[in-house]
Amino acid sequence: MKRKKAIVTGASRGIGRGIALCLARAGYDVAFSYVSREEEARDVEQQITALGTKAYSFQASLGEPGAGVSLFQKAANALGGVDLLVNNAGVTKFEHILDLTEETFTFLVNLDFMNYIYMMQAAARYMVSHGVQGSLINITSSRAERAYPGDCIYGGLKAALNRSVQSIALDLAPHGIRVNNIAPGAPKIRTRNELEKEGFADMAIFWDALGERIPTGRCGTPEDIGAAVVFLASEQAGYITGTTLRIDGGLILPGMPE
Repeated sequence: MKRKKAIVTGASRGIGRGIALCLARAGYDVAFSYVSREEEARDVEQQITALGTKAYSFQASLGEPGAGVSLFQKAANALGGVDLLVNNAGVTKFEHILDLTEETFTFLVNLDFMNYIYMMQAAARYMVSHGVQGSLINITSSRAERAYPGDCIYGGLKAALNRSVQSIALDLAPHGIRVNNIAPGAPKIRTRNELEKEGFADMAIFWDALGERIPTGRCGTPEDIGAAVVFLASEQAGYITGTTLRIDGGLILPGMPE
């Protein structure tokens, strides 16, 4: 059986790492990007190859014009094809409207929105030209649905992405390409031991306390998001397109537990 191939952005740690490893366990060859943590990227490569699949990592600063399309081309060439693109790389940065700077505004727009659109365009063009009925998946946020202080740009861009994929899904449905989003809420991207080792013991306490206030009784994990990506990219989800799947343990149902 032909092995499927996936590109995941921002997978040297956190949610992206969990997605890349879940896809490898599902039998995908994986190419992924990282910004500066080369040692962590190499570790993810080794973990993927230990699962019996191929791994390729590429340094890419995706907030820079053209970087995403360049990454896609290099990754597709290394893999020898693409069945799945997962746009995960992004930055969560908050500024009060009275303090918002043009630098922050432009950076977030470029990285958290424009890059996602251009990478989807590159992947869609590749899939259409090669007759691939693939899948595009973006990682957004539950903040797209719930307003928080200081996140007018970040939350607004995630909301825009949720709306954009609906139109993109309509554009690409005739080609058999499905487009969906996953919106995590309160994902704990590092373990307590990792946080304490990095000198963030206070953050470990914060995440433990937050988990107790989430309806399911815990914070999310990168593997929770990775499992959702595997499902949405599978034939079992073949009738799902243009939707945003919230994975937050019920976090935002009662309000703002944070």
